[in-house]
Amino acid sequence: MLRLPRSTLSRFERFSLYNSPYPAHDGGCAIDLYVADDDPVARSPVGGVVRETRTVRAPDKPYAHDDEYLVLVDVDAEASGLDWLGDPDDDPRDGLVARILHVDPGVDAGDEVAVGDSLGRLVRSGFFAPWVSNHVHLGFRAADANHHRARGSLPVSPDVTVSPLDWDGTGTVVETAETFVVLDAPARADAGVGPDEFVGLASDEGVVLDGGLAHYGFGGTLSPVESGQSLSLLGELVGRTAGRDVPWTDFDVLVDGVRVTGLSLFASRVGFGTKVVCPGHEFAVGDEVSVAIRPSADPIRLD
Repeated sequence: MLRLPRSTLSRFERFSLYNSPYPAHDGGCAIDLYVADDDPVARSPVGGVVRETRTVRAPDKPYAHDDEYLVLVDVDAEASGLDWLGDPDDDPRDGLVARILHVDPGVDAGDEVAVGDSLGRLVRSGFFAPWVSNHVHLGFRAADANHHRARGSLPVSPDVTVSPLDWDGTGTVVETAETFVVLDAPARADAGVGPDEFVGLASDEGVVLDGGLAHYGFGGTLSPVESGQSLSLLGELVGRTAGRDVPWTDFDVLVDGVRVTGLSLFASRVGFGTKVVCPGHEFAVGDEVSVAIRPSADPIRLD
């Protein structure tokens, strides 16, 4: 498992390993690094030499950019601060290749880049659900791997502690969009951590959860946890860990008794507040709402 350093993660506002339905994220084998909503620049999360840029096919969505792009970088592991958590004989860092998506490249093959350098401009491709914010997608491949196919990246571990936020399910709507609302709770102040520390929504057991709950079918944990541990949220079972993965059980997310698509979960160092995915909603800023979880025979699942 490759460990991404805090110095890199701290350049971004939020991150998630599991909040995506696409196979590149299976088993936490990719990380999405979110920027401020008004920042169009894609900063490189690695240092090295650009190997290749290419345009790739993406689903056709009316709200999306026409093209998606793949940027491959031959990684300088030392300059990127990458650690290897595993058998030293299997260390892939010599020849490691980074796969970066959602960037209209402003670099070419042969260009040298350092962590934090601009790679180009962020794009919202057809791989984005309409409620997903702009981000850089990052995965890593060994030198002898296929660098173009979606599956096959190495597991990634963020080298930060994500402090857990408890939540009783209530909150006030502070932001609305066509497909989601954001609540004011839980707030990062509830964790009692510094302004640049990462926080995330915790299960009832105090384990930080990550992913689309439960519209993507599976998620994961951002806290140390034993495999096979049961996890609940708002008093209901939501899954059992398989390593750090969490296949969600069958349940609905309700807001004031009305079923919604789900919750978007992540780690954040800038503010917090629960993001409720609810296309076609009628909520308004200032509404006080209550979220609940109930077992379901027909849960919402998105491909």
